[in-house]
Amino acid sequence: MSAQAQEKLYTVDYIEALPEGQRAELIDGVLYDMATPSRTHQRLVHHFDRVIGNYIVEKGGSCEVNPAPFAVYLNRDDYNYFEPDITVICDPSKLDDKGCHGAPDWIIEIVSPSSKYMDYVRKMLKYQAAGVREYWIVDAQKRYIAVYNFESKTMDSYTLSDKIPVGIYNGDLQIDFSALNI
Repeated sequence: MSAQAQEKLYTVDYIEALPEGQRAELIDGVLYDMATPSRTHQRLVHHFDRVIGNYIVEKGGSCEVNPAPFAVYLNRDDYNYFEPDITVICDPSKLDDKGCHGAPDWIIEIVSPSSKYMDYVRKMLKYQAAGVREYWIVDAQKRYIAVYNFESKTMDSYTLSDKIPVGIYNGDLQIDFSALNI
């Protein structure tokens, strides 16, 4: 045995056995506890959920929007489990009562001070490798939104004053933050 302590690897079974209300994510078997979201965070989640959900209903779309807590078994393995703030899935065969099995089409993460490295680096790399089509990182504190379109291999920057076109909908849907006063 090496001088370094072996890090314990957790599985999805551990996450699923957590007490009601306790939330965590797994990345390659490493457990990350999730902080309680702020009021601003929740306002943003509600805004996204409402705007995206209304758009899908108005267009008669087949996609489904799910706010956290919602389970994403990203790699269909026992060592990766995510709860993105907003998840949009357009392939109903990926959905069951437990959550999404495989890559969602669009994920939005709202950054908290403790999750910046996780959202900007770890999750982004995992989402891209798994086949997520579009990934947004919303930083309300900096009033900044990074939009990664993994299909076109682009990254665009916006502010919370902008109308942001959604790539998976070819820009037909635009998210407007100006009414939120954040």
